[in-house]
Amino acid sequence: MTNVTLEAQFDNFFALFEHPVQFEVNQDSLDQRLRLLQKRYHPDNLSVDDTKHVANIAQAKQQSEQASALINQAYQTLSAPDSRASYLLDMADQAQNVEHSIADLDFLEDAMQMRIDLDEAIEEKDLATLKQLHPQIIERLAYQSERFDKAYKSEDWQTAIDATQKLKFLVKLNADVTIGLDEVASAEHSDDDDLYV
Repeated sequence: MTNVTLEAQFDNFFALFEHPVQFEVNQDSLDQRLRLLQKRYHPDNLSVDDTKHVANIAQAKQQSEQASALINQAYQTLSAPDSRASYLLDMADQAQNVEHSIADLDFLEDAMQMRIDLDEAIEEKDLATLKQLHPQIIERLAYQSERFDKAYKSEDWQTAIDATQKLKFLVKLNADVTIGLDEVASAEHSDDDDLYV
């Protein structure tokens, strides 16, 4: 396992995970491949063959640790719709404007209102509002994912970039609502436990 081999092997995250270069992914397939790669490249699983090509075991272990980090980065990139979209745009040399601000004022107004509702619901420990917001965010994520997929396939780069920018915002919102749901549900559960003390 030399550095050249590592770089070549990890150059394309889709190839590494034996997945076609496309927006839609099979999460179960990614999970299975992750486990296989982690097992193969884990520093504790170095074989005699792995250490033959390098000067010493410490160097082989370091390369194995680098491989493990790259495997995890590839998995995280392919698992999330926003990073997967950005990665696809990057592969197509179209990612230069992804970090620009969202220009769609209607989307921003809607998204900011959801952010305000989310923050208030978390602060007030309002589980009902959080449960109401979650499917709305999921629905918007699905819509933007579909927009990206169609635009990417037809090489409509401006629409693909716009959808990616919106996916980034919505993925963050979804992560925050999920954390909020967990925190509020845990707080309610611990309050219920206090009743029986």
